Amino acid sequence: MATPRKIAFFPPAASPTLGELAGWTGAALSDPARAQQRIADVAAIDAAGPGDLTFLDNPRYLPQLKASRAAAVFVNAKHAPDAPAHCVALVTPQPYHAIARAMAKLFPSAARPTSGFDERGVSAAAHVHPSARLEADVIVDPGAVIGPEAEIGAGTVIGANAVIGPRVRIGRDSAVGANATIACALIGDRVIVHPGAHIGQDGFGFALGPRGHLKVPQIGRVVIQDDVEIGAGATIDRGANRDTVIGEGTKIDNLVQIGHNVVIGRHCVIVSQVGISGSCVIDDFVALGGQVGLAGHLHIGAGAQIGAASGVMNDVPAGQRWFGVPAQPAREHFREIATLRKLAKGGISAPERG
Repeated sequence: MATPRKIAFFPPAASPTLGELAGWTGAALSDPARAQQRIADVAAIDAAGPGDLTFLDNPRYLPQLKASRAAAVFVNAKHAPDAPAHCVALVTPQPYHAIARAMAKLFPSAARPTSGFDERGVSAAAHVHPSARLEADVIVDPGAVIGPEAEIGAGTVIGANAVIGPRVRIGRDSAVGANATIACALIGDRVIVHPGAHIGQDGFGFALGPRGHLKVPQIGRVVIQDDVEIGAGATIDRGANRDTVIGEGTKIDNLVQIGHNVVIGRHCVIVSQVGISGSCVIDDFVALGGQVGLAGHLHIGAGAQIGAASGVMNDVPAGQRWFGVPAQPAREHFREIATLRKLAKGGISAPERG
């Protein structure tokens, strides 16, 4: 049986020389005489072949580097001597950042959702309300719906079957993936909304009572600032009586739930399956690990880090690392775990237990 041909969904947009790669990233070539050698593709360190570019960021993969057939590798100065003789080291203090910059040049179409139908404008099979305003170079795929008085900036892509509600504003060079829905929202420039995300639906607001629960109308908005990325299947509820806000540069993974009135600062990282209850305030540069849950009305200080699967019931001061259920400062959490292990092994005497 013939080997099936590899399908390249993202063929390289260029075949740069090693000198060009060094110029793009500020890396130094270990062998300047090979500056004119060209790179054909990018591959993982253990799968790269002749002509491929790779990188080493974690020392645990040093054995793979030593055995790699790659033509070139981004690597820090400490590990540059470990590159095989045929593999040119592109020496940089941040190899992961360097490969990211290089790949942005080589694979621009992989950086955000693009037209799934190779459209170059508004598809005849899309539904755009006559009062909507679209700037030049907006792409709208088949089945998409653009509602009354919506405004979409130049260079933005709206994927197939996405729904942009009435009076929604989307800035320039943004991308909305297939089947996403956006309502009651103001969205900045260069925002990426991946397929199946839902933004601006009403929040979970009910006045509870012994005879039933009274729905509270949610009359706020969602405000998403520039350079935010929102993962597939994520949901961001509009505010109840004020705005839900996502700050500039924040990155939200797939399947994250953000409740009404939540305010998230700039450049936060929120990993998959996080749930943020209503009216939480999260300051700049906070990192929430996968499956973290936040109770309502909490304040998470700038630069705080919450470990995966933690349940946060209290405010977290700036710069602290918290873990566990209920979450607590890292040192206390790990001290309790160590104590429980000793107790389970019989290593704590009766007086100590008392």
